[in-house]
Amino acid sequence: MTTTAIRNGTIVTADLTYKADVLIETRRAADLLEARMPQFIALCTREAGKSIPDGVAEVREAVDFLRYYGAQARKLFAPEALPGPTGESNTLHLSGRGVFVCISPWNFPLAIFTGQIAAALMAGNAVLAKPAEQTPLVAAIAVRLLHEAGVPPPALQLLPGQGGTVGALAGQHQRRHGDPPPGLTRR
Repeated sequence: MTTTAIRNGTIVTADLTYKADVLIETRRAADLLEARMPQFIALCTREAGKSIPDGVAEVREAVDFLRYYGAQARKLFAPEALPGPTGESNTLHLSGRGVFVCISPWNFPLAIFTGQIAAALMAGNAVLAKPAEQTPLVAAIAVRLLHEAGVPPPALQLLPGQGGTVGALAGQHQRRHGDPPPGLTRR
C-alpha cells in the first residue's frame, strides 16, 4: 500500500504494508498501554489535572479505541466481491485518502488523541498528530508507544506546538486530506 506523510514540510510517499497488520499493531499498542497504565495515569494527572479515577478511565478508553479500530480494520477494509452486471468480476477495495491532521483537546489528552490516530491509521491514512499545547508529554509518549507497537514512523508523526499557529497551519494545509473532530477549529 502507498501512503503519504509529511517530512521537513514536504509531502512524502512511502510504500507501507502496515495496514494489513493494523489489527496486530493496535492489539500490541493496547497491551502496552495497559501494561504502562500507571505511567499514563501519572502523565494525565500532571499535564491535564485529571484525578486518578479519571486517569484510569482515560487510559481504559484509549485501550478500547485501539482494540475497536483494530477490529474494524479487518471488517471494513477487507476486499469485497461485487456482482458484475455483465458477469465480470468486480472487487471493492477501500483505501486511505492521504494525510490526516488529528488535533486533540487538552481535556482528553490520551483517549481522544489515541482514538483519532487509530481511526485514521486503520483507514490507511498517514497522521500528523497535533496534541493540545497543554499536554504534549502525554502525546509524545503515546506516539512513542504506537511506534514501539509497530506503527511506522512515516505513517505517524507528532506535531507539537501552539494551537493558534501550528494547529491552524496544519489544519489549513492544502495537501491534508482530512481532519477528524474534535480539536480542529476553522477561521
